[in-house]
Amino acid sequence: MAYTSFIPTLWSARLLAHLDARLVFKQLVNTDYEGEIKEMGNAVKIGQIGDVTVKEYTGADIDAPEELGDASQTLNIDKGRYFNFQVKDIDAAQANVKIMDEAMKRASYALSKYIDQDIASLHADAGVKMLNGAAAYTVGNGDGEQDAYDLIVDVGTKMNEGNVPDDGRWIVLPPWYIGMLFKSEWFKQSWQNYLQTGQLVVINGISVLMSNHLKTSGVNTYIMAGTRAAISYAGQISKVEAYRPENNFSDAIKGLFVYGRKVVQPGALVRVLATPGT
Repeated sequence: MAYTSFIPTLWSARLLAHLDARLVFKQLVNTDYEGEIKEMGNAVKIGQIGDVTVKEYTGADIDAPEELGDASQTLNIDKGRYFNFQVKDIDAAQANVKIMDEAMKRASYALSKYIDQDIASLHADAGVKMLNGAAAYTVGNGDGEQDAYDLIVDVGTKMNEGNVPDDGRWIVLPPWYIGMLFKSEWFKQSWQNYLQTGQLVVINGISVLMSNHLKTSGVNTYIMAGTRAAISYAGQISKVEAYRPENNFSDAIKGLFVYGRKVVQPGALVRVLATPGT
């Protein structure tokens, strides 16, 4: 009897690219304390002192020196994520190595994606919350709708009013908002230049980025803007182990990632509630 239906399976050295969302939020936070954590349950104390009082000098003896208050904050490493995957032994050892290497990249991306989404959830702790009265801004070109470009300018004005430093200002927009800005020829050309050179588009001193990870409520999107000083983040791979699962012909790797994130300067973080118009 001939096995005419048998079709051999070949392992290709080429791997299919994934349609991954862009990860932006981790690059917008302060990571100065990342090297100071070891495991889940650690805490990082972020030093900060209170304001200094300035008094009028009249020529008389000055007051005794004031004792500056301790305004330090604690960044708790209270979150953890793990991965544990296996790759079946493959006849071609070279293909096995490539598959395992790609699997580690996928694990790394999955961790980073979760952290990106988690940082986006901090919109609730923003010190400045912009609303159109008591409702969301309807962004578009129709009657009574908010111009997409002008709203970003208004965000910059709010930052100026709050004494937010000019350096390193950013805003993260959803794809539908970027699509509206694309109706401007200037923005379209600037975005194409960004894709080619990596130089971000800047509106009113604010660098513009795009993410699918902004939080939503119905048709509304919680747009976030701020500076690197607004959010502190620290994360680290705590454990990674390679092993051979019992009763199986495969290679496996498991790992634990621990991290913490916190809004430490609420006044440097702006949240805008917006919904797409026409």
